[in-house]
Amino acid sequence: MSKYLLEVGCEELPYKFIPSAIEQLKSSFENLLNSNKTEFEKVLVYATPRRLAVIISGLEKEGKDEEKIVKGPIKKVAYDENGNLSKAGEGFCKKNGITSDDLYIEDDYIHAKIIIKGKSVIDLLKENVPNIILKLQGSHFMRWSSNDEKFSRPIRWIVSILDGEEVKIKIIDKESSNISRGHRFSEQNILINNPDEYLDKMRKACVIADQNERRDLIIQRAKEEAQKLGAEPYYTDDLLEEVTFITEYPVPAVCEFNPDYLRLPEELVVTVMAVHQRYFALYKDGKLINKFITMTNYLGNDFENIKAGNVRVIKARLDDAVFFFNEDTKRPLSSYVEDIKGITFQKGMGTMYDKAQRMVKLSKLMIGNNETVERTALLAKADLATKLVFEFTELQGFIGADYARVSGEKEAVAEGIKEHYFPLNADGEIAKTLEGQIVGIADKIDNICAVFAEGKKPTGSSDPLGVRRAALGIIRTILANNLKIDLALLINEALVLLPISKEGESFVDKIKSAAGSVVSRASGLVSGEIYDFFIQRLIIFLSEKYSKNVLEACAESKNPLFDLNDYVERVKVVSNLNSPQLLESANRVIRMLKDESKKAVKPDLFVLPAEKELYESINTLDENISYQAYLAQLEKINPSVEKFFNDVLVMDKDENVKENRLALLTLLKRKYSHIADFSKL
Repeated sequence: MSKYLLEVGCEELPYKFIPSAIEQLKSSFENLLNSNKTEFEKVLVYATPRRLAVIISGLEKEGKDEEKIVKGPIKKVAYDENGNLSKAGEGFCKKNGITSDDLYIEDDYIHAKIIIKGKSVIDLLKENVPNIILKLQGSHFMRWSSNDEKFSRPIRWIVSILDGEEVKIKIIDKESSNISRGHRFSEQNILINNPDEYLDKMRKACVIADQNERRDLIIQRAKEEAQKLGAEPYYTDDLLEEVTFITEYPVPAVCEFNPDYLRLPEELVVTVMAVHQRYFALYKDGKLINKFITMTNYLGNDFENIKAGNVRVIKARLDDAVFFFNEDTKRPLSSYVEDIKGITFQKGMGTMYDKAQRMVKLSKLMIGNNETVERTALLAKADLATKLVFEFTELQGFIGADYARVSGEKEAVAEGIKEHYFPLNADGEIAKTLEGQIVGIADKIDNICAVFAEGKKPTGSSDPLGVRRAALGIIRTILANNLKIDLALLINEALVLLPISKEGESFVDKIKSAAGSVVSRASGLVSGEIYDFFIQRLIIFLSEKYSKNVLEACAESKNPLFDLNDYVERVKVVSNLNSPQLLESANRVIRMLKDESKKAVKPDLFVLPAEKELYESINTLDENISYQAYLAQLEKINPSVEKFFNDVLVMDKDENVKENRLALLTLLKRKYSHIADFSKL
């Protein structure tokens, strides 16, 4: 078995392009080999800012021969009247490299069995590697020199080796060799004899080519430097990814800034360091300290200039923050509510001020009159008009919370302003305060309804305003805090509250348009789409824990949006159902009732004892007890259901008797539907 190495060396690649390139290369090489019947064990892709490398192990040098049946023209066309091959028949043989002896007739058409020889892996690589590299997708690709082809950055060298032999390829204007390059400040012109020595030789030249190894090294070295100060480094996955793909050999340097900047909101200082400067903030005893770690891509011992440069940069950023903070806090946060009238929420959906008013109304719908919740909803978007949030957009909510405290607002209001954006991602922290939970749901519902009302519902990779994340955030918040909220009612109200306007419309047209839109939205056309969207997200969220059949069965019987926690309770109970007899009876009822009866059951029309027994059994069912107990009641009355089907002919000749029996089964079906649609199980 063979091993192939491809390394494409470039000028520094944009870090956001690299993770995508890794996935694209892995997929492209696997597809190439599979489609050409060439066996291999695995494809590994390594990447640094200056190189993309692929190592394919367990590679067959020759692709397998493929046996194929090819169909030719109809017999009467392939042969003449004397039984000899016609021009069409001869052409078929020539095209497929066969003789008349290889032909046979099947279904009145000529056929032949041909062998397609497997390609040499060397030929396969020579023909396809340049195309794979040049088909990589990314933003801001460029041309260089006099070349017409584009790539993310200029290609400077190529290594292409199968076992110990070069596989000559050319990409744009560079031909491959067996010579690689190390770190910019380390050894150059490194001879690669075979793929097995690639990672070690790169490591000796101060290039950690394996991005996973490099990431682990960054964490290890950051922790080691932090421990020297008795501190812990702060980092996120996004920060780690970025630092991983802007360094080839990460070396930490500890820098220090003026402790006076710690008077700024903590989230602000950390954001400046982590998001804007790619620094690792340091915490000691749970408190942010005036030191940070920067990961350099430098080889040497003199870090003074590097440290001084980084301190100058962060000082300038924090000075800006101090200025904006001081300017903003000259006014109370509540005064900025008026300013957000000048900030558009979404085209045709009013301003952020309009959105804030809708959030107040939706919050009241969920919880009634609550002073701190209403205050939170009113002030939630006020910080969008501040200078600090304009400069550091990712801090919206966090800055609002700090400004609320400075303004003397209640602590619950301040926390609610911050938390109403939670969760910030799929697995992020959920709001802990009631204010954050209720206002956050109102905000997210308004976003979702605005998107659907404008006909911009999410499709494929498109997710306007992050509505998938918003829906998941609402679901997680309600379930985690056992909130009793009728989402269907909330959606309907949110749709009615939304304004609709278009540029160029007259005032009268706007009124007509808005009225028509409200009718359309309230009639169920849009609300139905949002219901389906929410239920789909709910089922996806719960499918890791529960069977999809059970989730769909419980969603079909009653709209889960009326009460998500009630839905989950039903799902839990039905998941543990182990009664084939009950399922059979329920499904028999459902199969028989194509259309439910709209008539009431009349006991005086009962003919057989089994009818009366079933009716009395149904009346013992109590829908006000727990679902577990209710399911036990359904199992208890099941013998009466079975007896009914054994003794009673539902489709009686007497129309009144038949209709009464169908009404009885309809009543029973509705009792089953209290917990689930058993036909889905």
